Amino acid sequence: MNIRQEARRMKLAAPKLAAMTNEERNGALREVGLALAAAKEEIFAANEEDLRQARENNISDAVYKRLKFDEGKLKSVIDGIDQLIALPDPVGKVQLYRQMDEGLILKRISCPIGVIGVIFEARPDALVQISSLCIKSGNCALLKGGKETARTNRVLFRVIYESVLKAGLPEGCLVQAELHNEIDELLQCDRDVDLLIPRGSNRFVQYIMNNTKIPVMGHADGVCHIYVDKKADLVQALPIIIDAKTQYTAACNAVETLLIHRDIAEEFLPSLKEELEKNQVKIRASKEVADMIGCETMAEEEFDTEYLELVISIKLVGNTEEAVDHINHFGSHHTDAILTEDQEAAEYFMQMVDSAGVYQNCSTRFADGFRYGFGAEVGISTGKIHARGPVGLEGLMTYKYRIYGHGQIVGDYAEGKKEFHFKDLQ
Repeated sequence: MNIRQEARRMKLAAPKLAAMTNEERNGALREVGLALAAAKEEIFAANEEDLRQARENNISDAVYKRLKFDEGKLKSVIDGIDQLIALPDPVGKVQLYRQMDEGLILKRISCPIGVIGVIFEARPDALVQISSLCIKSGNCALLKGGKETARTNRVLFRVIYESVLKAGLPEGCLVQAELHNEIDELLQCDRDVDLLIPRGSNRFVQYIMNNTKIPVMGHADGVCHIYVDKKADLVQALPIIIDAKTQYTAACNAVETLLIHRDIAEEFLPSLKEELEKNQVKIRASKEVADMIGCETMAEEEFDTEYLELVISIKLVGNTEEAVDHINHFGSHHTDAILTEDQEAAEYFMQMVDSAGVYQNCSTRFADGFRYGFGAEVGISTGKIHARGPVGLEGLMTYKYRIYGHGQIVGDYAEGKKEFHFKDLQ
């Protein structure tokens, strides 16, 4: 495949897709949902081949869980498609409607970004989520999945692409790249690809950012924290921590560091250690904590570690301010939570922690587009420009300005013959 030619073809198809109605795009999504359900045996067979090869390569249990595409994940992605269909059309929204002068009207209208390149880790469900979001938002998508699930991705893409063409979407609205060297070709398509969204390791994301002129949106790390305040409900705290660490250990929103208020350490740490060990979670901690409960000691500079496995870091802090300072220094600005019944402490934490998601008394695992009601997500952005947090439909939109005139020229206003009379019409 010539990626540059495909990107050029997608650039030409993008305005056609953007001009399609919400009913047409929703119709394509319905076709996709039905086709995925009908092709499930073929999809599962391809996934089993990928899993067999993964087992031969001795991958970790955490990665294996990400590769597996079973009945549960199929149901989840189809539910996500149904949720997307039910959402309002993000295209063509009037964000600004202003009279500049009599007979001179300015509008700001939401529109798709255009052509989006998404390079994602070995999760087959990500291919379905990304494709669905791009269809709903009117964006063309060039997709490159991980080699670990190449067979599964190939079947999923074929089913999805055939479905959207059947529904009347333009050819070239979706393209799948499969070869590793095609990533470097994609990075050179700055004239035709409007946005890149990489999902993978820190090293991989940094490589993408440093080797392209295309704008990049995404996150490199998921160093998420839970701070257990001195006024936390300690009974409630334990299941929240276990969920955040073990429900899906390899996810970027799994907790990696626990900060415990020093005033409750003696009471809370023994039960915390017992519960973590019961769930096969290895503890690494500051010397202060290690001396109290007996575990591996870690250096201060190691608190920026993203494990993505059954390992967790623990440190004691003296107050909420100290917890916030630690998170802002060592964290990745992804998702961080405070467990407390003190609303003043919670508000301080949520105001001062500089992360895309800040929670009170719940698991960090809620950082997800589907759980936010976005239908799905193309990824989570820890940046602050354009989109932040789980990137759903809104994050895949931009806008354009339209002016409707009746022969007006700027010279008349520059020479004082006319004046602007600004008036918002909505």
